[in-house]
Order: sequence, then C-alpha cells, then structure tokens
Amino acid sequence: MKAKLSKLFALAVILIASPSLFAHHGNSSFDSGKQLTMRGTVTEWIWANPHCFLRFDVKDDHGQAVHWSAEGRPPVDMLPTGWTHSSFKPGDQVTVTLEPVKNGQPVGRMIKVVLPSGQTLGF
Repeated sequence: MKAKLSKLFALAVILIASPSLFAHHGNSSFDSGKQLTMRGTVTEWIWANPHCFLRFDVKDDHGQAVHWSAEGRPPVDMLPTGWTHSSFKPGDQVTVTLEPVKNGQPVGRMIKVVLPSGQTLGF
C-alpha cells in the first residue's frame, strides 16, 4: 500500500510540476503547406533550447531590410541532420526555405537552409 501511494504521489508531482508538457506545441500560427524561399544575410544564430532560431535580413522590393526570424527545432533534434552551434555566423549569405506564419509577419519555421558553401541543411 505504501509503495502504491508513493508512486501515486510521484506521478502527481510530475504532472503538477510539468504543465508545459501539455501546453507544448501549437502549430496553428504557421501557414501549413505554404513555403517561402528567400536569400538573406545572417544577423544571428541562436543555438538554444527549446528551439534554435536563425535571424536574417532580406531586402524588400524597395531595397529596405526586412528582419526575419526562423524557428528551428531543439539542438538535440538538429544535430543528427548536420546542424551545429557554428552552422552560421553573422554576415553569411544564406537561402532559407520556411513555412511562414499566417499573419504575414516576417517569422516562420525553417524547412531548409542552403549555406554559403552550397551545403543544404534540412529536416
């Protein structure tokens, strides 16, 4: 009886302490099935949990820089497909394919990136 109660208590603690397990992740903000491909200049590469982010600038039709932010996966999921903490550096010219958000903001989820060397990183 005591062992059963201990297991029940441990489960309750895990469930109470981990609400993010049930809140993570919504895909409703992304325009599923739509892809944008653009060439830009890397401004920042954030290799961090829970997601990596690539920030890059793309020139619009008027020559003005549009600051994009593309979400990746957690580092542990990106390593097996060739991504690393040093995949990008500021100033790199890259071609990014992403799934944009529905509201038209310059934000999206990375699908693949072509590096200056010509190497393609994808999921």
